[in-house]
This record gives sequence, structure tokens and C-alpha cells, in this order.
Amino acid sequence: MSAPAPAPDLQGLYRQIVLDHSRQPRNQRRPEHPDREAEGHNPLCGDKIRVYARLRDDSVEDVAFEASGCAICIASASLMTEAAVGRAVPMVRALGQQFEAALSPGGGHLPGDLAALAGVGQYPSRIRCATLPWKTLLAALDASPETVTTEQMSPSR
Repeated sequence: MSAPAPAPDLQGLYRQIVLDHSRQPRNQRRPEHPDREAEGHNPLCGDKIRVYARLRDDSVEDVAFEASGCAICIASASLMTEAAVGRAVPMVRALGQQFEAALSPGGGHLPGDLAALAGVGQYPSRIRCATLPWKTLLAALDASPETVTTEQMSPSR
């Protein structure tokens, strides 16, 4: 059972948030001296992303990205950076898992502006675009040298 669709006025607000973050992405930059970084690629859509993180005392002090791709990928990366900064690494991991679960059938709730991307779950081909930045951030936190690719994700995603 999927979560009920938001009211039409809320859908419009969510659409505006996604458009704003895709047109004017926050933290789209290469930071000086990141502690961790990872690369992700979605060959189906052409999304490419590199995520950078700087950690301090097991918290995410800074997150930034460089990306080329669709509006959903860019907006997701932008929203992700705002949601991750200042959080403890375990909380960021949990938020990444919550984000992925919210886009699955039956969904779930996403906090704050991240809720604007929940509607992507209705479009299975776009789920990979939205989750790629998050999976790439988690790979960066793990210091994984492997490129994250959507080909590793299940076919329904």
C-alpha cells in the first residue's frame, strides 16, 4: 500500500522545490580538502556525480557534489547535501536508507524538503536518478574506491 498522494497545492509546492534545487543547486562545488569522495553513474539516464564529504568527530561537516544529469538527480543531490551537513554519520546513513525506502512501493515519510522527492517513487525509471546521489554519498562515507552505478541496483529501481 503506497502513501496517499499529497494534496494538489502541496504537489505544486513540491514541484517548485525540486525545480528550484535543480536550477540553482546548493553545494554544487568541489570543496578544498575533502576527507572522502566517491563517484556515481547512471548509464540509463546519463547522470554522473562525484560526492565529497568532510568529516569531523564522526559528523558530516561539509558535503558537496559535482554532477551532470537530469533535474531529479541534481535536485536530489542538492537536497541531500542540505540534509546531511551537521548530522552524525550514522544518522546520515539512516537518512539515506529512509530516503530509498520512501521511494519504494508502500513508501514512507521523508523529513523536510526531502519530501518533495517522494513522488519520484511513482516513476520507477526515475528512482535511480533520485537515489544515485545518496548511494554515492554512502560510498564516500565508506571510503569505497568503486564507482557506484545504477546497474548494481535492483531492476525495479
